[in-house]
Amino acid sequence: MNAAGPVDVHAHWLPEELFGLPPGAPYGPLRDRDGQLHLGEVPLSIATRAMSDVPAIRADMAEAGIAVRVLSAPPFAFPVAGPAPEYVDAFNDALGAVVADSAGALLGLGLVPLDDAASATTRLERLVSIPGIAGVAIPPLLGGESLDGGVLRHVLGECARLGLSVLVHPMQLPRPEWSGHYLANLIGNPVETATAVASLLLGGVLDALPGLRICFVHGGGCTPGLIGRWDHGWRTRPDVRRDSARPPGEAVRDLWFDTVTHDPGLLGLLTEHAGKDAIVCGSDYPFDMAQRDPVGFATSGGLDTATLGANARAFLGSQS
Repeated sequence: MNAAGPVDVHAHWLPEELFGLPPGAPYGPLRDRDGQLHLGEVPLSIATRAMSDVPAIRADMAEAGIAVRVLSAPPFAFPVAGPAPEYVDAFNDALGAVVADSAGALLGLGLVPLDDAASATTRLERLVSIPGIAGVAIPPLLGGESLDGGVLRHVLGECARLGLSVLVHPMQLPRPEWSGHYLANLIGNPVETATAVASLLLGGVLDALPGLRICFVHGGGCTPGLIGRWDHGWRTRPDVRRDSARPPGEAVRDLWFDTVTHDPGLLGLLTEHAGKDAIVCGSDYPFDMAQRDPVGFATSGGLDTATLGANARAFLGSQS
């Protein structure tokens, strides 16, 4: 990472040639309608150009005072419905080219196949050799499992082995009771993320993978408000603490979380639980739920830019 200054670890990009999304994607495809981006028939309230156009991304960075932005695929591009090797390879190749052409202003988090452990390993080993690609972005849930089981757990183990960073981003999974008022996002996303954090902490994943660098977006979702409850359960119930050596309130300090909380009080609670060294600046660009002034929001919550930058570089590892 050559540029000095604030680092945004949570921003999205997808080239137009991949707007069709992976095979079986439940929401797609992405469509441009009069310059506005739609997911299937649903308007996303963002300009198409904002998702795919690198000059637009760089202009937003300049306006927001961001020196380095880490790009990852939007969550609806995660290959969760089955084999999608061509899509994964096409995204990673395109991302590598964009990063290489940015003079250090852009870094990337690639995609990984989620249907097969061996295929995931092959792609992760390839990502290590692409300059400027710091790791991967993955969903918090997959096929009824979270980060302590199945392919997601395999991906974490391989990322720890290879020195790759992991960003966990929710997918806004539909549920009947969340069908209105955008509740699949407003409630569903924080719940998905908190489920993954709890699975990681209580599943003993960090005990097994002490070198794992993993960050949860949206301030960890519900995590800051639930850590105390998880700690109580860990201390009082053998089934809760069966797989983990440390209470969640202690182990949580080995994770990273971004600042996209939309609530200074919640950001303060997150910082209290996780520690200042665990907080990284995020924007969620270009979505309508983005933090529009990511640096200003973070610093108004008592986090200085030097600490935020150091935290981002620690999370991103060798690519920083």
